[in-house]
Amino acid sequence: MLKNTLFLITHDLSYLLRRREMLLWTFVMPVVFFYFIGSIAGGFARMDEPDPIAVSSSPDSGFLKDQLIQRLEQRHYSVIQNDNYFRQLRIPAHFTADVLAGRPVKLDFLRRGSGVYTDDDRLRINRAVNTVLADVVTLSSQGIALTPEAFADLAKRPRAITVDATTAGKRRIPPVGFEQAVPGIMVMFTMQVLLTVGGVSLSAERRGGILRRLASSPMSRASVVLGKWGARVLVGFIQILFAMATGTLLFKVHWGDHLGAILLLLAAYASFTAALGLLLGNVAHNEGQLIGIAVISSNVMAALGGCWWPIEIAPPFAQKLALFFPTGWAMDALHKLMSFGESPAAVIPHIAAFIALALIAGYTLARTFRFQ
Repeated sequence: MLKNTLFLITHDLSYLLRRREMLLWTFVMPVVFFYFIGSIAGGFARMDEPDPIAVSSSPDSGFLKDQLIQRLEQRHYSVIQNDNYFRQLRIPAHFTADVLAGRPVKLDFLRRGSGVYTDDDRLRINRAVNTVLADVVTLSSQGIALTPEAFADLAKRPRAITVDATTAGKRRIPPVGFEQAVPGIMVMFTMQVLLTVGGVSLSAERRGGILRRLASSPMSRASVVLGKWGARVLVGFIQILFAMATGTLLFKVHWGDHLGAILLLLAAYASFTAALGLLLGNVAHNEGQLIGIAVISSNVMAALGGCWWPIEIAPPFAQKLALFFPTGWAMDALHKLMSFGESPAAVIPHIAAFIALALIAGYTLARTFRFQ
């Protein structure tokens, strides 16, 4: 049985990896989506790192410009020089002189796009500006000349009002940019490839009479099913390893401190998805029907499971809904290991669920496998 199974695994793996559509959707399209979705979602940014903001000013903007930059850095920004950056703050000429003279001053904030992140930027920049104005008012009311030294001395003074803040628990910062896009698109394409190409190849073999010839051979039904499943699991794992390598080398994705747990999780996910693709190929009447079901279902599960955006930013009902899909389990476990600093023990239920479902799907497939 083992010899027959290994023969089918190597034969099917070689056959699948020679198919042009397999090569396209396994090695080319995921990288395109990594770049496209990741760039839209924030590129190389990480939520635990300061957000870059391009600040432009003229040489005569004065020392209040430096005070404003300090306040921006306190608001979790890092100031850069880039006239084409999507987040820009423009400080006008004579900024310090106009403020000290009591003349109105207008700062221009430019940001491509809209939505909650734009509103957050405006709030943080307004807070930075208002703290500078508050210090100006404080020093002026005390008759102190407005100089860089005066601002430094004011910053050292004990505050009359302080806030005693304690944490209510560990904060979970959802990933952005490529940190979200690469794992999410990887999970989506692994399911899509194993459901479509993996299932279509089985249907084509049945239509072409290859499975009938296998049925007439000395191979057992279990050997055939296990061989077909093993080849598709390897295809999925090759795709996962390629996606992780590409994400690391091209998009600087940090996979966290528990790489072994991530690989085990994704291997279990590929095992279940491969079995699901074979089940679909076993019950579908033709390739067109199979492709339609596989593409629609994989995209719906990717969207609802948090592959396209971090599900943590969605409403609570959407976060609960995501856990009804295998894509949601995979993304929940990946976020725990990669972004939230949890231990491998936190994803044991996810791995166990994938393995259990893979075994159930494999048993069902072995009992119902159609050779013709």
